[in-house]
Amino acid sequence: MKVTDIVEKLGLNVFSGHEGLGREVTGGYASDLLSDVMGHAEAGTVWITIQTHRNVTAIASLRDISAVIITSGEKPGDDTIAQSNEEGIPVLGTELRTFELAGRLYSLLG
Repeated sequence: MKVTDIVEKLGLNVFSGHEGLGREVTGGYASDLLSDVMGHAEAGTVWITIQTHRNVTAIASLRDISAVIITSGEKPGDDTIAQSNEEGIPVLGTELRTFELAGRLYSLLG
């Protein structure tokens, strides 16, 4: 499944990183602790978080994460958007809470 499929099926907003919407998605990871994501998220996953600062994009790039989904209606900062566009990593958003989005993503990826 590609990031574009997830955007469409979950009704997500695309804030930035449009260039990476064709990336393959192999799973998901939900955490707001950057060190946890650095140590455990696998390449190709979609990272679900409420974090909005530019370090999110840096960690996503480091771990080769396919996309970041920001939950609870939070919005990324301008510096996050700029780095996302530079790295080609989509930063997506939803009004859903992390728990609900994680359940929907899990069902979608089956």
